[in-house]
Amino acid sequence: MPDRRVSVRHAELISAETNANSVTELREAAQGCRRCSLWRDATQTVFGEGPDNAKVIFVGEQPGDQEDLAGKPFVGPAGKVFDAILDDAGVDRQKVYVTNAVKHFKFEPRGKRRIHSKPNAGEVQACRWWLDKEFELIKPNLAVALGATAALSLLGKATPVMKMRGQVIEREDGLRVFITIHPSFILRIREAADKEAERERFLHDMKQVKRLMAA
Repeated sequence: MPDRRVSVRHAELISAETNANSVTELREAAQGCRRCSLWRDATQTVFGEGPDNAKVIFVGEQPGDQEDLAGKPFVGPAGKVFDAILDDAGVDRQKVYVTNAVKHFKFEPRGKRRIHSKPNAGEVQACRWWLDKEFELIKPNLAVALGATAALSLLGKATPVMKMRGQVIEREDGLRVFITIHPSFILRIREAADKEAERERFLHDMKQVKRLMAA
């Protein structure tokens, strides 16, 4: 019969889930997360990063390969695009909080590579507890949904990102949610002209976010 005992450390983290009073405590508790099965293959939990009093929280889909190894969000290729465009838009990355709807890397092994696999609705829902706690502790006045998975997590329903892009949806609790693409979308465009055009559209979105942050 399998051993179902929980380690003291894991028990402490499970207990801490319900009473974390700071993002630091919440981040520590998340290291022991077993809310879905994604932790089994991931290297580690990749939690959000940024100041506890950030006015805006950017929410992506999930950590990628490089994020999984580094333990930090948005440090891979899409993260570099994100940082560069935020800088062009005049948004200081050090003053915003960046996180993901799902905190573990979901992938399919392909040779020596790990290929990104989209989280399903159950995995997004399982991780929603952590995202809600991040918002509860930070209390931002704006959320930016980077792509469909982030929008699903923030709004609780499927959202047509391309149709709703650039729009602000106000939740029942008063939180404003700005809809846009995930920066990885830019990387997947092959034609140079199309890629540059999409980068300009995303830059326009980030300038709009900057204005909303000041509102």
